Amino acid sequence: MRTLITGGAGFVGSHLCDRFLKEGHEVIALDNFITGNRDNIAHLLDNPKFRVIVHDISNPIEIPDLLDNILHFASPASPVDYLDHPIPTMKVGALGSHNSLGLAKRHKARYLFASTSEIYGDPHVHPQTESYWGNVNTIGPRGVYDEAKRFGEAMTMAYHREHKVDTHIIRIFNTYGERMQLNDGRVVPNFMYQALRGEPMTLYGDGSQTRSFCHVSDLVEGIYRLLFKDYHEPVNLGNPNEVTIKQFAEEIRSLAGSKSEIVYKPLPQDDPKQRKPDITRAKTILGWEPVIGREEGLKRTMAYFQERMKRTGKL
Repeated sequence: MRTLITGGAGFVGSHLCDRFLKEGHEVIALDNFITGNRDNIAHLLDNPKFRVIVHDISNPIEIPDLLDNILHFASPASPVDYLDHPIPTMKVGALGSHNSLGLAKRHKARYLFASTSEIYGDPHVHPQTESYWGNVNTIGPRGVYDEAKRFGEAMTMAYHREHKVDTHIIRIFNTYGERMQLNDGRVVPNFMYQALRGEPMTLYGDGSQTRSFCHVSDLVEGIYRLLFKDYHEPVNLGNPNEVTIKQFAEEIRSLAGSKSEIVYKPLPQDDPKQRKPDITRAKTILGWEPVIGREEGLKRTMAYFQERMKRTGKL
């Protein structure tokens, strides 16, 4: 099979490239490198079954090779990135989804749209089920990402209903692991960078807000399973093991053997107070649930950050 992955040089996208190559696919990574990192795919460049197309999927493209699968993962995904690039974020959710779905229609390819738990906003339902419609501030600073993904879901379902495209939607909850960017503003790289350097660990709000962290290897397994299932409505993928941000900071500090103090800053506007996936649907349809515990996943991720920080002179 031949698989196109938009955002293929990104954090999750690059791990998907690894997985599909391992399964014997030819893989095309399409990325404009606005937030993607060439280092994430450097180890693949000599693989004859792998190639890179530098392109912004918000602009139309035709790929002459027959495509069997298209996974649309192109988008700034961290608050730092989508607040720095609000309009490209909206465009890749709207135009990028339209263009990649058009490719899937022409090639009669399976299509998977990477949505997010952010479509639930600051939720009034806990844990979040796929039937919950969410609580999103459409005009707040985070709205550019939330609404881009909500629009992408609607476009995906429209192509499924109108054009009979074989579509799939995943809603990704907080995911972490190797190849995250050190400066992407998300809690895992922030805490690890600060703890490893012995700097104050910045905690926004009072630390009582919760998240549920899933290692990227578990996420990739769920994505791969869903692509080949005859199921078209959204599926939550995440780890339901919920933890407060304060406890999470303390776990990372302990793992790093750090004496960093924890400092508190105001909670950003519209930051969700609770985030936990209901994964009943994933268990039922995919036979999937996470297998990497938080301690093991954090050890793997910290080892990656330690090596990278040493290599770049930051440690």
